[in-house]
Amino acid sequence: MAWHWTSLVFFSLTLLPAGLALVSGRIPQRLRHRLAPMRPRGRALLALYAVAPLNTIPRLAEAPPVIIVVATAAVGVLAAAGCMYAALAPRRARNVTP
Repeated sequence: MAWHWTSLVFFSLTLLPAGLALVSGRIPQRLRHRLAPMRPRGRALLALYAVAPLNTIPRLAEAPPVIIVVATAAVGVLAAAGCMYAALAPRRARNVTP
């Protein structure tokens, strides 16, 4: 159980603020050219962050095994979608810019 709490706190302190900052556009000027499509990358980070609570909370609540399996399956789909969105965001931005 300690690992679940540790991972939840770690991801809440790292991915959540970074994702929210990117989605809202509040990043330093010197980093804007490196993180060209800011909002899509922020959405991808938030999707990857959502993996931690969706996977951890049912286990910490000692939910039945069926709910844990369903949450784990949902986490897998969400993680794959977040990774795909993160990989395709720079490519889409390159195609849109003249």
